Amino acid sequence: MPGCYTARIRREAADVSDVQLPSWSEVRAAIDTLGLAMTPAELHGAVSGWFAGGGADTADWLGRVLADDSLPAVPRENVLDAVRAASLAQLGDRGFSFELLLPGADASLTERSGALFDWCRGFLGGFGLAAGAQPPLSEESTEALADIARLAAATAQDEGDEEDEDALAEIEEFVRVAALLLHGDCVLAPEHRKQFN
Repeated sequence: MPGCYTARIRREAADVSDVQLPSWSEVRAAIDTLGLAMTPAELHGAVSGWFAGGGADTADWLGRVLADDSLPAVPRENVLDAVRAASLAQLGDRGFSFELLLPGADASLTERSGALFDWCRGFLGGFGLAAGAQPPLSEESTEALADIARLAAATAQDEGDEEDEDALAEIEEFVRVAALLLHGDCVLAPEHRKQFN
């Protein structure tokens, strides 16, 4: 099974430059259609956490990621399936093209910081479901996961100044790199070890 997972990552990551996340509004509309009580950021965080933790790419991925067996399979060519495909491809891209699905720069600092914290909450849930209680993490990844957990517990920042904007951009970049680091420990490192055995 892991070999199939790796082959699929390689196939979907073959041309990551063409794989982009759908827009915030497209994902919001797809979430609303299914009646899910979450933001686009939280959904993308959960999907990213699932794959970073080594979760399987299966037809029932949405139910697995959200721990809800009653959710229907997402049809291919659906906006939510595009989130799945882009997340999987970007995490596996050696060019570090992974990005977070967050509101655009025209959104307020409150909206953007709140979305980042939603993303972190989603990531923790998806990662925990996929990786289990004792994932094989390096010391650096363990610290990164703890930092993501602290961010998940944070509340949205009120309007601020340019310094606050810079701080939010730094936190976004930290979270992006932390997700890649965790994916590296849980998915890429085991695959590399198998290649040498």
